[in-house]
Amino acid sequence: MTETPQTLTDAAAALRDGTVTAVQLTEAAIARADLADAEVGTYLARFDEYALERAALADTELARGEDRGPLHGIPFGVKDILAMAEGPTTAQSLILDRTWGAGKDAPVVARLKAAGAVITGKTTTMEFACGMPDDTKPFPVPRNPWDTATWPGGSSSGTGSGVAAGMFLAGLGTDTGGSIRIPAAFCGVSGLMPTFGRVPKSGCVPLGYSLDHIGPLARSAQDCASVLEVLAGPHASDPDCVDAPFTAPELGGDLTGLRVGVVREHHFPADGDPSLASTFDAAVAVLTGLGAEVVEVSLPLWPEMITADMITMGCEALAYHRGDLSGRWTDYFVGTRAMLATGATVSGADYVQAQRVRRVAQDAIAKLFRTVDVAVMPTAAAGAPAFDSLAGPDGVPDVGALFSTIFTPYWDSLGNPVLAVPMGFTAAGLPLSMQVAGPAFGEAALLRTGAAFQLVTDWHLREPALVSAPVAA
Repeated sequence: MTETPQTLTDAAAALRDGTVTAVQLTEAAIARADLADAEVGTYLARFDEYALERAALADTELARGEDRGPLHGIPFGVKDILAMAEGPTTAQSLILDRTWGAGKDAPVVARLKAAGAVITGKTTTMEFACGMPDDTKPFPVPRNPWDTATWPGGSSSGTGSGVAAGMFLAGLGTDTGGSIRIPAAFCGVSGLMPTFGRVPKSGCVPLGYSLDHIGPLARSAQDCASVLEVLAGPHASDPDCVDAPFTAPELGGDLTGLRVGVVREHHFPADGDPSLASTFDAAVAVLTGLGAEVVEVSLPLWPEMITADMITMGCEALAYHRGDLSGRWTDYFVGTRAMLATGATVSGADYVQAQRVRRVAQDAIAKLFRTVDVAVMPTAAAGAPAFDSLAGPDGVPDVGALFSTIFTPYWDSLGNPVLAVPMGFTAAGLPLSMQVAGPAFGEAALLRTGAAFQLVTDWHLREPALVSAPVAA
């Protein structure tokens, strides 16, 4: 048996030096899913036969010297709110018409295919990417491979758990209030929310029209850079997507000259994990040791922007679902109903004011990033919460309480890029995570920071005990 690489970057190198094949990588991914998916709930649908066919094609092409780039032959998961011709898109809901996106690929999926990626299946999510876990509906419940009694984060739940559990080397997620970075944090992997407008979002079931981002989850920052290079660039179907392609830079371990703003205000609540501050301080010390210049900074309009994100998301979600609400209310998960009900309480004036706040904050954050190159802060105040802690006294998910300990929505409202990377573990053995944020279209600086951090730490390479090391015949 051959041990397969943990990262996309290492797997791409191994494919080219002949120490592993795409079929072997895919067989190992399938074997891992056979072993763990019943317990973890990563997949809504698996495409084993299709994936093996694509892997065999990749091996043939690479043998002929037809190299499509670093994603060629790499197993990938795709979140089930993105259209893919090989299978239906459900958004993990009874509501969505099963003909939605039928026979079509979202632009990001088409770009993965063109790059030779081997898509192994559609991954689980929260209903319409905005609800909470619900075991009363006929869909798999995604669980955290570090502790299956805990939530893997959402809404890109299956993509995060699948990377952590080795069911694929990278995957696509979406982020409207933190849905890439939260699962990355709770599952102990890396996740990148690109700048709004960097990656086309058409072919994605919308949650918040002005907030939705599509991006990668993978083991490493280097992996995320390789995926972003494939995903980025304009597309005629998305008027918000600008002509801003991305070329993955050479990433090393020297941060000399990099100015890092350290954010503490609002990020260390009294009910956070006891080890959060010391773990974060240790991560900042690593950056200092790599040559970065570190200064303390504050984020402008923090509470106002959290409110703006919630108002915007609730209203824009309500606008999309308005036609189904009266006749099919009980078909929605209870957590989704709570989100949509929140949107219904917001006035038009409040929505407009939220957009004005966002505009002012975007100007203010641009000024901040003229003084520092990146800003770092925890992704969440603690490790993954237990499922039984998510519901309020009335049984309805307490989204407000959850988001008081998650530090992601601020950045969605701004549209700036943010990378989440593992930085340690709680005493209970659950991952803790650091966010690295940058100016609009400044992904190169935050990927440089994350990659350098990961060259001298191994948090991103730790694997849950639920499954053994990936192997290939």
